[in-house]
Amino acid sequence: MEQFTMREHFVHEMTNLKQQVATLSADAERALDLAIKSVIKRDDEIAHRVLEGDILIDMEEIKIESSCLEILALYQPVASDLRTIITFLKINNEIERAADFAVKIAERAISMNKYDPEKVEQWDFFQMANIARQMLRRSLDAMVYHDTIIAYDVIKRDDELDELHKNNYNLAEDMIIKHPAEAGYYMACLTVSSCLERIGDIATNICEDVVYLQQGRIVRHARKLANNSECTKNES
Repeated sequence: MEQFTMREHFVHEMTNLKQQVATLSADAERALDLAIKSVIKRDDEIAHRVLEGDILIDMEEIKIESSCLEILALYQPVASDLRTIITFLKINNEIERAADFAVKIAERAISMNKYDPEKVEQWDFFQMANIARQMLRRSLDAMVYHDTIIAYDVIKRDDELDELHKNNYNLAEDMIIKHPAEAGYYMACLTVSSCLERIGDIATNICEDVVYLQQGRIVRHARKLANNSECTKNES
């Protein structure tokens, strides 16, 4: 009877933990949406909302980590239960990092808004922001619904986002040479691009963790290893 009661308590704690992670996910996704809007609409007020909300996300992240450690200490889970908690610990950190990048985007938006829009060639972040936002949202869906099909789809999109950031890097070089007086604007644009690319990486990491949780497979670095293997084969 005692073991059954302990299991009931464990299931209850795990349910609460999943709800906490879901709440953190929604808050991080909302922060990213607002950060992107602050860039596209050139709106300092929206950007400041992202900055002000960051402390609450940090507190949620700490609370989830404490919950994970408490469950590990009290119930000493094994097998799939242990894997679930370890995965939540990793995903919790990734979500908080995504929110941090949203803050950086909002900060850069404020910097960019100081420049006269008629004196700079404004960047179109719509495509890149849309992909990064979709990747993050779908990675969180993959986590909530334990869906490896969604996870693999997100992982495949990472190269697309990387290529867009590479193009933006080249564009920044050209714009700084062309408009040296507005170099700060283009450096801020490049930082926004870099943050969006990193959010794509975070979404990929979350999906790799989902695959590990559901299938017990470690797929991190698998594409890099495959590409290196292909290069070696071609050289020989």
